[in-house]
Amino acid sequence: MNLPFLRIEGLMKRFPSPDGKPARPVFEGLSFDIERGRFVCIIGHSGCGKTTILNVLAGLEVPTSGNVFLAGRELSGPSLDRGVVFQSHALMPWLTVRGNVSFAVRSRHPDWSRARVDSHVERYIHMVGLTHALDLKPAQLSGGMRQRVGIARAFSIEPKMLLLDEPFGALDALTRGTIQEELRAIVRATEQTVFMITHDVDEAILLADEVLLMSNGPGARIAEIVEITLPTDRTRESLHHDPQYYRIRNHLVDFLVRRSRELSSPSETQFVPAGWRPPRVQPGLDPIS
Repeated sequence: MNLPFLRIEGLMKRFPSPDGKPARPVFEGLSFDIERGRFVCIIGHSGCGKTTILNVLAGLEVPTSGNVFLAGRELSGPSLDRGVVFQSHALMPWLTVRGNVSFAVRSRHPDWSRARVDSHVERYIHMVGLTHALDLKPAQLSGGMRQRVGIARAFSIEPKMLLLDEPFGALDALTRGTIQEELRAIVRATEQTVFMITHDVDEAILLADEVLLMSNGPGARIAEIVEITLPTDRTRESLHHDPQYYRIRNHLVDFLVRRSRELSSPSETQFVPAGWRPPRVQPGLDPIS
């Protein structure tokens, strides 16, 4: 039997309560799979545990219960087989663009020669359009350029999976749009598997192959997985011309505005059976009512 590339089984996270009483889990009963080469976005209101899930996948957080398997092996702690890009670029200010990316590459390949490291680094910096800034330091770069360096650094270690925590949230709309297109092109070229947190519905529709929708916390769960049925060659300019776009967007917005709260109300709270997996839906292919 072929196992999925990433498998999450029964994931639950409970943080200690200040008063010492048992705290309700931030999320519980999370079980879902991600296939190799898929771009997956997760959307939900603040407090539902999206970043905690990403930190568990990165090995930076230990779940209270449940398991995560990547390429058939259980995850335990951070590893260079997962690249992470946070909302803050987290560059080392004393190093140049080349130096920041080289540091990651040398960590991955300590036996490589300097020439091989340089060639590898320059390839990924070129992919994010920063060849002209190779020898500049972070203080000499704009916010968007710094985030591009962070993306290049994450890709340069050639991880099995890329984890993105709202990487464009602090950028202006024009810069964000440009980097979204660059990220999409790089992911297509490298066939990278991506798990990304976003609050931007249009960003999710543009980038993702599927979108995980989380109910509100505490006790959040993944309510459903929305498959993005738009053409894979979609762009920001062409997106809104496809009639599927509006059906998908309306479905996501309706979940965030109405259904996420209904699922979290006391009358809707219910036990999640072990191994339960959220249903998959294709709103873009549903007939217009």
